[in-house]
Amino acid sequence: MAKTKTSFFCQNCGSQSPKWLGKCPSCGEWNTYVEEVIHKEETGRGSWKQGLGGEKRTASPKKLQEIDFEQQPRTITRDMELDRVLGGGIVPGSLVLIGGEPGIGKSTLMLQIALTLSKLKVLYVSGEESEAQIKMRAERMSVTSENCYVLSETNTQNIFEQISILKPDILIIDSIQTLNSKHVESVAGSVSQVRECTAELMRFAKETGTPVFLIGHITKDGSIAGPKVLEHMVDTVLQFEGDRHLSYRILRTSKNRFGSTNELGIYEMRADGLRPVANPSEILLTQREELLNGVAIGAMMEGNRPLLIEIQSLVSPATYGTPQRSSTGYDAKRLNMLLAVLEKRGGMRLGQQDVFLNVAGGMRVDDPALDLAVCASLISSYEDNPVPEDLCFAGEVGLGGEIRAVHRVDNRIAEAEKLGFKRILVSKYAVKGLDVDKYNIKIVPVTKLEEMYQALFAG
Repeated sequence: MAKTKTSFFCQNCGSQSPKWLGKCPSCGEWNTYVEEVIHKEETGRGSWKQGLGGEKRTASPKKLQEIDFEQQPRTITRDMELDRVLGGGIVPGSLVLIGGEPGIGKSTLMLQIALTLSKLKVLYVSGEESEAQIKMRAERMSVTSENCYVLSETNTQNIFEQISILKPDILIIDSIQTLNSKHVESVAGSVSQVRECTAELMRFAKETGTPVFLIGHITKDGSIAGPKVLEHMVDTVLQFEGDRHLSYRILRTSKNRFGSTNELGIYEMRADGLRPVANPSEILLTQREELLNGVAIGAMMEGNRPLLIEIQSLVSPATYGTPQRSSTGYDAKRLNMLLAVLEKRGGMRLGQQDVFLNVAGGMRVDDPALDLAVCASLISSYEDNPVPEDLCFAGEVGLGGEIRAVHRVDNRIAEAEKLGFKRILVSKYAVKGLDVDKYNIKIVPVTKLEEMYQALFAG
């Protein structure tokens, strides 16, 4: 009987060591090394076809000019938000990893995609739920499909046997941390198991051209559980975010080999599943019956999508000795910078004022074009004078109090016009070369904070 061999793996980055270490030399984390049973025999580990009884295929190098390339069309789903985040649809042979907190809706999203792709044969493999539980969730959705197959299995060799029989067009794994391979003798969810199972699925996707979606767990700090090499192996990494107490979910791209990493998709969680939100600006703007001070609307960009977002602020005299500076959804350091600019260049005495800033809708924003809206919101609350409801802002504020131009200003103006705004404040340098006459919205160019103040309270 062969002796059982063990090794130590870092649960954070996947680094391997023959002995236990207190601090990982690769990532610098402490107390992350865990002992795992390994199997050193390499026979049969080179190909996912071992589960199918096939033989390993050998490849030979080719010149770049000799490689036959045919542009394969992407698979367009009925989910516009997912297509946008993936870069225009599902790429054949791609490996997509979706991570998110428990209960955020990862399984619901993937099952909904499997049901909407009615013309394609989709295999949904679940290692966490039984087939009856998946059927129960599918019954709540308003869409059905005759080509959606469900398999409750965790062993990769058994999964590949069923794949050889069914030959699906798309494969969904829920989740990668529940799978185990016979080539590795450690428990499911360990670093070596996650790495080996992902490698087998990656080889399967590349050799057959079948798109594979992997659902991944996350750790308490928000990163995807397992070795960091997992995110390097896959083609696309999607993060499903949102507060479970709110109905809206955000799908972000942190890595994409086939498209932009700046795209964003917004969903609304309902009893019958996730509904794609085609116009997120409407849900991010509060419907107010009366004007309130401290509220301003800014035009931002998320990838190629313009969004109008509501900035709320409250400026009040400090009750205690040290004024409070609090921001939700906005960078606190940038808020302190804008407060310093308003005090130095605008002459506002904010040193003894408590300042609270909030981005409506639970969004986290980092677009510099929102600086002008933040300053307008702070001025409105400080002066106790509301911002006109037909006015929005798009501009970056410099340390000298100047209003700097931002990119894609034409998209921001068009979005503001579509939502019924009458005026938009932008940098004077942003309107150079812009055809102002084609817009029905009045474009107000400004160069300094003083000009913005006059535009705010001129009437």
